[in-house]
Amino acid sequence: MIAPFFIFFAVFTLLPVLIALVISFTDYNMFQEMEFVGFSNYELLFLDDRIFMTALGNTFVFSLVVGPVGFFLSFFAAWVLNQLKMRNAFALAFYAPSITSGIAMSVVWSYIFSPDRYGLINNLLINIGIIDDPILWTQDPNYILPVIIVVAIWMSMGNGFLVFLAGMQNISPGYYEAARIDGIGSRFQELKYITLPLMKPQLLFAAINSVTTSFGVFDVSVSIGGFPSPNYAGHTIVAHLYDYAFVRFQMGYASAIAVVLFVITYALGRLLMRLLSNQNDY
Repeated sequence: MIAPFFIFFAVFTLLPVLIALVISFTDYNMFQEMEFVGFSNYELLFLDDRIFMTALGNTFVFSLVVGPVGFFLSFFAAWVLNQLKMRNAFALAFYAPSITSGIAMSVVWSYIFSPDRYGLINNLLINIGIIDDPILWTQDPNYILPVIIVVAIWMSMGNGFLVFLAGMQNISPGYYEAARIDGIGSRFQELKYITLPLMKPQLLFAAINSVTTSFGVFDVSVSIGGFPSPNYAGHTIVAHLYDYAFVRFQMGYASAIAVVLFVITYALGRLLMRLLSNQNDY
């Protein structure tokens, strides 16, 4: 019974990770034979590659903002809409950014943050007299990462929102009726004593999904900031990996970057499982 899942998991998940781990210890450019170099790729990555350290810092800042903010906004939106009668129509509106490609949504946001006078935000700020010259939202290194974060938060709300909404709708109304009999009289008390404890599986899934998604950001950063972005202000780990894998064809070095990204996301995932899972599960 478990064989079909295990075979697909081993072939398409476990095997690629093991292959990437092996290649990360080699000098391999896809045109010549592999040459074993030990930990040289990792030493170069952490000791000499300043662009990678910039990408690592950008990715951590991005994840520390987008992950928690997107998580809580998704939950709050789902909690509010779950109490409305026309929840399905609002749910579609919130989920729309997730079913639209990242590049398509970035085009819309590129107009909003356009660095000329015709951009939506610049035009508004100039008309009300706050600024005289347009702000270079997608060209100034001081603004590129904040713009990417704003766009990513908006786009990240869809999946988490849908998971939370489904979890809330699966909670039996009988729990809330029993709670009212026992003296719970406000929505916030219901949220604290009933909704949150009964939604631990959904909270865990959404938290892990937000971490892995935020660390894997690439399309939005490239669409907004360019590739590479000015002064690498919007450069991320995945963008660095893409550069070495598919532009320079240095697969050994790119595999080392992939392994580091895997270890970071795995460690954070385990930490979230410890925080949000019951102790009896271990």
